[in-house]
Amino acid sequence: MPQYAVLIYSPAPADLTELTSDTLEQLDRYPARVEELGGRIVSGFALHPTTAAKAVRGDHVIDGPFTEAKEVVAGVFVLDAPDADVALRIAELHPATREGGVEVRELFTPPVQ
Repeated sequence: MPQYAVLIYSPAPADLTELTSDTLEQLDRYPARVEELGGRIVSGFALHPTTAAKAVRGDHVIDGPFTEAKEVVAGVFVLDAPDADVALRIAELHPATREGGVEVRELFTPPVQ
């Protein structure tokens, strides 16, 4: 089954804020809804705010993210899904789509040599 990265975007600097009870309920139900659509969350990670980020360019390390943005990556999870359409339907259910957004990208599999 193909795997997809679902990148979760949040308004910059993606500081951890208090989640509403509605958002917490949606997050609690999310894994079951993913399975109902034929997918499976393989792993997932929330990131610390961009104010704690370091970026590397050449031999320089700088504070903060590399680019200025209104929205930044706040987390990512890997999803097994039968196809891209199902992966998108699963991503649309995520509560992050209300204030930031999500991006779905199939994981690259190198060709067998």
